[in-house]
Amino acid sequence: MYILILGAPGSGKGTQGNILAERLGLPKITTGDLIRTAMQDGTPFGVEAKKYYDDGKLVPDSVILSLIKDQLARPEAKQGAILDGFPRTAAQAELVDKTLAERGQRLNHILLLDVTEDELVRRMADRGRTDDTPAAIANRQNIYQRDTAPLIAHYTQRGIVHRVPGTGTVDQISEDIKRIIGR
Repeated sequence: MYILILGAPGSGKGTQGNILAERLGLPKITTGDLIRTAMQDGTPFGVEAKKYYDDGKLVPDSVILSLIKDQLARPEAKQGAILDGFPRTAAQAELVDKTLAERGQRLNHILLLDVTEDELVRRMADRGRTDDTPAAIANRQNIYQRDTAPLIAHYTQRGIVHRVPGTGTVDQISEDIKRIIGR
């Protein structure tokens, strides 16, 4: 079972992805974590990604997709994975769909964590991260809205998008997800 968790920054994707991965016994593939680890380890991918980071640019889709392909090729991802952070756009979604189709697989569920903008801002301010300034938060929200709306439309046509109320306790949200995917 391949599941993509979508939601604005601060919506709880990481938390719910960890819970879901643990419950289903599937690996969680988080592009941000993979990129940071590759840069710290100085892998060829990490060196290439660092060039973009140092210039303040996003790492190109082709570079990230090669990293995702490597993760999906691992034996523990043969039966499925939880994707967090990629794909973020309709173009990336097409690349992921193609990659999975080559293996006879497909995304089974898209979980869209719905959280109000006020709640997102409050959560990010509470995280206390240095990159969570009001301007940075607003910019990330705008990018998310711009890029993700077409992605949601892409998957809605396939009938696999599930809106999950992202407010309430962590356990309540986890139970909602469990009901949606049936496990």
